[in-house]
Amino acid sequence: MKIGVILDQIDLGSMALPEFQRGYVWNRDQVRGLMESLYRKHPVGGLLVWLTKSEEAHARGDSSLAPGIVKLLLDGQQRITSLYGIVRGKPPKFFDGNAQTFTGLYFNLQDETFEFYAPLKMKDNPLWFSVTDLMMKGVADGVKRVLASPDLAPNVNEYINRLNAIENIKQIDLHIEEVTGEDKTVDVVVGIFNRVNSGGTKLSQGDLALAKICAEWPSAREEMKGRLTKWKNAGFVFDLDWLLRNVNAILRNESRFDAMKDVTTSEFHDGLKAAERTTDTLLNLIASRLGLDHGDVLGSRYAFPVMARYVFQRKFKIADHKDRDKLLYWYVQTLLWGRYAGSVESTMRQDLTQLDPLDTALDKLISQLRQTRGDLNLRPEDFFGWSRGARFYPLLYMLTRVCRARDWESGIELSSHLLGHLQTLQVHHVFPKKVLYKHNYDRPQVNAIANFTFLTQSANLWILDREPEDYFPEVERRHPGALQSHWIPMDKSLWKPENYPDFLATRRHLLAQAGNEFLDTLLKGSIPEGKPALSILEKAVPVVSEVEEEEKLLIELNQWLVGQGLPAGVLNYQMPDQSGQEFEILDVAWPDGLQVNLSQPVAVLPDGRNGAPEAAAQAGFRVFTSVDKFKSYVTHEVLAM
Repeated sequence: MKIGVILDQIDLGSMALPEFQRGYVWNRDQVRGLMESLYRKHPVGGLLVWLTKSEEAHARGDSSLAPGIVKLLLDGQQRITSLYGIVRGKPPKFFDGNAQTFTGLYFNLQDETFEFYAPLKMKDNPLWFSVTDLMMKGVADGVKRVLASPDLAPNVNEYINRLNAIENIKQIDLHIEEVTGEDKTVDVVVGIFNRVNSGGTKLSQGDLALAKICAEWPSAREEMKGRLTKWKNAGFVFDLDWLLRNVNAILRNESRFDAMKDVTTSEFHDGLKAAERTTDTLLNLIASRLGLDHGDVLGSRYAFPVMARYVFQRKFKIADHKDRDKLLYWYVQTLLWGRYAGSVESTMRQDLTQLDPLDTALDKLISQLRQTRGDLNLRPEDFFGWSRGARFYPLLYMLTRVCRARDWESGIELSSHLLGHLQTLQVHHVFPKKVLYKHNYDRPQVNAIANFTFLTQSANLWILDREPEDYFPEVERRHPGALQSHWIPMDKSLWKPENYPDFLATRRHLLAQAGNEFLDTLLKGSIPEGKPALSILEKAVPVVSEVEEEEKLLIELNQWLVGQGLPAGVLNYQMPDQSGQEFEILDVAWPDGLQVNLSQPVAVLPDGRNGAPEAAAQAGFRVFTSVDKFKSYVTHEVLAM
C-alpha cells in the first residue's frame, strides 16, 4: 500500500494504533535515517496490522474509527507516525510523544542530505527546502525558487528531479502483513507483537494489564499519569508499571499482573484511588519520620506495594507508633540491603504472603529479612561506598535529619528543615574536593560516603574550600557539640588532609554506631507519636550540592545555555552503572540531549577524573572535559546547524 494511502486511512479512521501500544519514542537521527532510506529507495521494512471489527477495537487517541473493519498497527508505529508528521505537518490523533522529533526537517538540494532547521545555516540559503512544505504544497513553489536562483541554474534539471523525488516518497509502496481471525484476542496479538518486535522494547505484562483496563476505561492511562505528575511535582518520580503494582497489591494481594485479568473497571477505579491514598500516606510518613523527603533518597520503591497493601488492610490507619516505626524499620532495611534489587515479582510475592494475619505481619516481614540477610546490624564497612548512588547515602541523609544534627554556621538543628522549612539542605564534602584533589586523592576517596554530610547553603558558603583543621575549631567554638552531631571524629590529628584515610575509617565506625542506635529505636518503637506530619506533597525541597568554584562555573554555564534558548543541564546527575545499583556522578548532564529527546545525551566533566568520562561515553553520552570545548560545540554544531 502506498504511503500516501496509508496516511489517508489514518485520517479516515480505517487505520489506528491499539491501546496497548507505547507512545512515540524515536529521535531525530532515526527520522533522518528513515527519510534518507526512502529518498534513496532503500528498503525500510513492512507493516504488521491487526484486522478487527471497529466496534471491538480499542484504539489510542480520540478520533472516531471507520465502521466495519479497522487496521490496528502492530509493527511500524514509529515509521508511520514519523511519516504522518512530516507529510501532514502535524502528529496523528493517536500521537503520544515529542512532536519536535519530526518537526522542521529540511532537504539540501546540492548534497541530498536531510537535517533539522538551523536558522544560521539555512535562513536565506536557496539550497535548503522544507520537506513538509514539499509534501503538503507540492514542488511547484520549489521549482520556481530553483528557476529564479542564478546559483542553481547550472543544475536546474537535476535539482527539479530531486524535489520530485521528495514528493514521490508518498507513492512508495510498503508491504502490509495482516493478522486476522476470531481467535486473535488481545493476549494473542500482544504475543505476536512481542515476537515481531524482538529487537525493540517488548510489551510487559503491565502494559497488557493496562491495555485491558483501558479497553473498558479509556481515560485510565491519563488518570494514572495525573497521579504520577502530582508525585513528580513533589520530587518523587514513579512510572506506570510501579503504580500498577500498587493497585494490583491492593486489589489482589499479588505481584504478578495476570492476577488483574478479572479486575472490573469499577474495581480498578477504586484500587487506583486507594493506591493514591496509600502512597500519599507513606510518602508523608517516610518524609516526616525518616526525613527522606525527595526522590534521590527514596530507595526500595518496590517495597511500596507491600506497604500499600498493609496500610490498605489497616483501613489507612496504622495501629500506633510502634507499628508505624516497625513498618519503617522494615522499609529502611529493604533499602539498605537491596531487597528489591533482584527479581521484583518473586520477592514481592514472598513479602505479600507475610501480611496474613495482619497482627503479626510486620514481625514476619522482619523475620523473613533476617533469614535472607542473617544479620541486620550495620558495620563500618557498609559505609565504604562512594558517590550519591551508594545504598548507604540515603541512610546518612536520614541520620542527619532525625538525629538532631546541627548546622555548622547557625547551630540550628537540621530537623527543623524537614519538609522544606527554612533553607534547603546541601550536600557538603567535609574535606572539600579541591583540598583532596590537591593532595592527590582519587575520585572514589573524594566522594566517599563518609566524607559527606548535609548543611544549609549559608554554612556551605561560609566554609567554601577551607580545610577541616581550619574551620572545625571555629565551628566547635561557636557551637559546641555541632561537629559531633555529624559524627565527626574529635581527634584533631584526623582533621589534616594527610590523615584523611584514617578520618574516613573512624567516621565509618561512628556512622555505623549511630545507624544501629536509630534503627533499634524504630524496631522497639521507643519514640511515641509527635506532632502530626505536614504534607510533603505540598512542598518538596531537593538537596543540592555545595557551592564550590567548579560548581559556580557549571551554574554560569547553565545560565549561558538558557540565554541561548537551550535547556539547563542537571547538576550532579546520577548515572547508574550496568548493575543499576551504584551510580557515577556526572558534574552536569543533559540525559535527553540539548534538544530534548532529539539528540545525543551530553555531559560536561571539567575535572575529567578516574574513569567518569569513559563510563559516561559507554552509556551513550557525548562527553566534554572542558567548558570552553563544550561551548564551541554548542555554538558551531547545535546553534549553527
